[in-house]
Amino acid sequence: MVDEKVMLQVLAEQKEEVERYKTAQWVNRREENLFEFDSPLAQVVIGVRRSGKSTLCHKVLKDHGVRYGYANIDDDRLAGMEVADLNLLLSCLYQIYGTDVPYLFFDEIQNVEGWELFINRLLRNQVRVFVTGSNARLLSSELATHLTGRYNEICLYPFSFAEYCAFHGIDTTGITTKAEADRKRALFDYLNDGGFPEMQRLRNKRSYIQGLIEAVVQKDIRSRYKVRNVEVLRSIANHFINNTCQVANFDELASVLGVSDKTVKRYLDYLQQAFLLRVLPRHSFKSKERITGEKVYVIDVGMENNRANSMAAENVGWRMENVVYIELLRRCSFDFLDVYYYRPNSRAKEVDFVVCSRNKAQELIQVAYDVDSPKVMERETSALVRASEALGCDNLTLVAFTESRTVEVDGKSIRVCSLLDWLLK
Repeated sequence: MVDEKVMLQVLAEQKEEVERYKTAQWVNRREENLFEFDSPLAQVVIGVRRSGKSTLCHKVLKDHGVRYGYANIDDDRLAGMEVADLNLLLSCLYQIYGTDVPYLFFDEIQNVEGWELFINRLLRNQVRVFVTGSNARLLSSELATHLTGRYNEICLYPFSFAEYCAFHGIDTTGITTKAEADRKRALFDYLNDGGFPEMQRLRNKRSYIQGLIEAVVQKDIRSRYKVRNVEVLRSIANHFINNTCQVANFDELASVLGVSDKTVKRYLDYLQQAFLLRVLPRHSFKSKERITGEKVYVIDVGMENNRANSMAAENVGWRMENVVYIELLRRCSFDFLDVYYYRPNSRAKEVDFVVCSRNKAQELIQVAYDVDSPKVMERETSALVRASEALGCDNLTLVAFTESRTVEVDGKSIRVCSLLDWLLK
């Protein structure tokens, strides 16, 4: 149990901190448009730690000019809170903000076992609720059971490249030589350091990323799932970060680590639920084929080199592919689209991404670092053409590093788009 005086003190200090926020200085995030202020649904923001979930909620609430009460559960003085303490938390919020406060914002509330029952009670009483969390417990079976669909899910990623440019004051539309050079330099930096908001002003990026990964491993996975062999979990996380964009080989990794393939699969699932990794299923009309041969990507490319014992390959093409996939996940969430990769058989050249609306392919996207070589251009475009014919989709894009143009291949029109242009479109 948490003492009432302690809880009041914590909430009062958090209120003072929030009152100092100046949202006009914050980067606009595209996900701001996904909130439903007049909806009776809980607004649930999920994502990896330190992606800016709390900042996003504060920004939209303040920009809409609404009064709201705020409680950050991820405070050491509130450690050990139980579901029975949540009613006291509500009482303390009403004491500080008034009983007529229309919105309540609970930050990292998944730290309290049984929190979904408390939120459900608030929703039944027509309280508008904002919730954030760093792991998929917010989407677990008990949440679906207790809230029965009464939540609006918003997934937030680290900064996109456009948001990265806005944060650093990079001119994304200027046509001067200086403006173009600034954008290109920013892209190199983004591919290396990624888009975690807090990390942008830090010199010691390695320490920041290492601390973030450890927090995910210890707080979001070990404590929740009672993982005993944390070293194996760390090894699996580092393996997939070092080998991003590759198909997961569970048997090989299990053999190296001396564990079962089921353990590797389970730990990969934990890392996905904590949003450290994302998987890309294979495009197939057969369910069995969609759940085998998944490719694994890291949530932010800044994690690849900014770690202890990092051995990630210096492959710009893979970094490009990783960045494109995460950007596709951002964009597709607005239109309820799905993303797959396409490889009909082991001998065929794959297409990196197939964007689908239900079972219909909407766009095929290939990513290649250097298409100056006629041989490389032929290989990448021929894969798009074959997939186009098989999937009945003529919307074809080849994302390259430097150039933008349109090419005709076997009667198909393919847009060749530079990574910089594609990310800023």
